[in-house]
Amino acid sequence: MAKTAFKDSKSDVSVEEKLRALFKLQQIDTKIDKIRTVRGELPLEVQDMEDEIAGLEVRLQKLTEEVREYEQELANKKNAKKDAQAAIKKYEAQQSKVRNNREYDSLSKEVEFQKLEIELAEKRTKEAEYQLTIKTGLLATIQAQVDDKKKELEIKQKELKEITDETQAQETELITQSEKAQKAIDERLLTAYHRLCKNFRNGLAVVAVERDACGGCFNQIPPQRQMDIRQHKKVIVCEHCGRVLVDKAIDPDYAE
Repeated sequence: MAKTAFKDSKSDVSVEEKLRALFKLQQIDTKIDKIRTVRGELPLEVQDMEDEIAGLEVRLQKLTEEVREYEQELANKKNAKKDAQAAIKKYEAQQSKVRNNREYDSLSKEVEFQKLEIELAEKRTKEAEYQLTIKTGLLATIQAQVDDKKKELEIKQKELKEITDETQAQETELITQSEKAQKAIDERLLTAYHRLCKNFRNGLAVVAVERDACGGCFNQIPPQRQMDIRQHKKVIVCEHCGRVLVDKAIDPDYAE
């Protein structure tokens, strides 16, 4: 006995009409899927590239700030060194005018302190210059990556736009048709249809019998079951894959 997938919930609509509506919906949704397949992974690729560029630009901004900080530090250390050198000259000039050893020793300590300040400034300058060289080089590398990524993104966006422009009107029309077709199908059948669509990579939930086999999984269908399918009195599913089976003659406009 043929296996039925669903119980009919609307007595005023025949099973044949429900099957015809389901099959028509499947054909519309299949056309939508084909259009989206043409676009392929491009939308995701574009989004990924935009996210990657955004991440690189954030890194660029951070590096730029670090470079400015090191440049400011170098300027500060240069000024500190000049100030220390000027102080040394001043203290050494004062030493020639002191009146006692105590004043001379005090000025000598000041001179020694300023010399230590110069040494520290020179050490910090070398460290800052080293970091500045690294950060500047990294900044240039990442900027080059951003420039290359933006060029690649521009090509991808142009390609996506061309494909979208070619198919957008058709897809919009098909989506409208799909929404209209769904209104003609009772909720239980529609829910089952959407569940089946998600179960299969090709999105086929309703298939026609082709060459005595299921149009989805291609397993052979017994003659008796084919007869039941052709009578359009039951909603019958494939015993192997669970797809809804219909006789292609149910839709005169069906094209293999």
